[in-house]
Amino acid sequence: MAINIILNLLVALLVFAFMFHQQRKHATFTVRVFTGLGLGVLLGAAVQWLYGAGSPIIAGTNEYIDIVGSGYVKLLQMIIMPLIMVSIISAILKLKDASSLGKISALTIGTLLITTTIAAALGILMAKLFGLTAVGLTSSAAEVARGVQLQGSLETAKALSLPKLLVSFVPTNPFLDMTGARKTSTIAVVVFSIFIGISATGIAAKKPEIFASFESFMKVAHAIVMRMVTLVLRLTPYGVFALMFEVVASSSYTDILKLINFVVASYSALILMFLVHLAIIAGVGLNPLRFVKKVFPVLAFAFTSRTSAGSIPMSVQTQTQRLGTPEGIANFAASFGSTIGQNGCAGIYPAMLAVMIAPTVGVDPFTVSFLLPLLAIITIGSVGVAGVGGGATFAALIVLSAMDLPVALAGLLISVEPLIDMGRTALNVSGSITAGTVTSRAMGQTDLAVYNSDDAPDLDEAEHAA
Repeated sequence: MAINIILNLLVALLVFAFMFHQQRKHATFTVRVFTGLGLGVLLGAAVQWLYGAGSPIIAGTNEYIDIVGSGYVKLLQMIIMPLIMVSIISAILKLKDASSLGKISALTIGTLLITTTIAAALGILMAKLFGLTAVGLTSSAAEVARGVQLQGSLETAKALSLPKLLVSFVPTNPFLDMTGARKTSTIAVVVFSIFIGISATGIAAKKPEIFASFESFMKVAHAIVMRMVTLVLRLTPYGVFALMFEVVASSSYTDILKLINFVVASYSALILMFLVHLAIIAGVGLNPLRFVKKVFPVLAFAFTSRTSAGSIPMSVQTQTQRLGTPEGIANFAASFGSTIGQNGCAGIYPAMLAVMIAPTVGVDPFTVSFLLPLLAIITIGSVGVAGVGGGATFAALIVLSAMDLPVALAGLLISVEPLIDMGRTALNVSGSITAGTVTSRAMGQTDLAVYNSDDAPDLDEAEHAA
């Protein structure tokens, strides 16, 4: 068994060497990410075909491959808080006032919530068209255990309310939130950064020398953090390969086939919602095909990593360097989008689950009296969903408990959860980038020369202007 694991790892090393060769030959970032994604799928499928699902050889191989995959995600998570702080503070210092902050926040959050409502409606539509229902589904031991676990988390979900969520955005201990200790830590750091920026601009006229020193310090901090982001993003193709290899090699295709109807319905809703994003982009006067081309690398990472929060650094870089969105707006959109109004996790998924589960308790889910409260609860409940793996489950608990539906039945989908979560996370990130692009365009701040440029700089090579 050890020999087989070593051989598998040698093949993976050859893939890494090939991708490094691509980088040395200056292949574009998109091409290298696509290469990592494709090779991860092919080798993952090959390993499972050779050794069979659940093989200890696959488990042993994945332990080592995970060093690259999880290591890359952790590096991204490491730079999230410093990136948010220096970018938002620097953006406010450039504004010299806080007059546009309210407008940016309102446009960004408004776009996120509206698109989440649309996503929920599409989830309901697909559940109807595919005839999805939890009636008659049988539970395995793993699914029963998952149902019990969800039942145990129900009290936490019930205790949540919109006022409590809004209060949780206030950083009583900003240093704790910088560690990401709370589900709303990202937004709390945004709020703290805004206060620092506003406080600094407040002394610009009264104490210009102190303000100038602080502004100079922020320029240095910004340059260093952006360089760190660049260094981490260079590892993206390797991280994408490792993450994709793990998912494909360890997936149970038998379980997926049992719930293929739900998988197809989910991805149909996800694809339709992505097309809605493109329609919105076209609606604000931008080329949607160019948008797709430029956001593909960050969506590929979100798809493989299943973390909205971990995608923040790449999302900010994509918006600023490829879409021409100002840095302040890009950070607001990426940060808020990782917690508020996730189109996939907090929109489509809870809507489909509610429609599937309602018939098990004798409720017709396709009546106005059921659908209107459902859409309202999903939209409001999408505020404060954690932007990490498992956020969709928490969103589903909030919705199902509010609609008085049995939450344990959600455990029936455990076998296809990772597969669905990949598409949901990519849609979450697409939604946050769409919100940033729309906000930037509405405020007349989009750099159209950057957006329309065909020679957009590679995310892992270009340095951000200080």
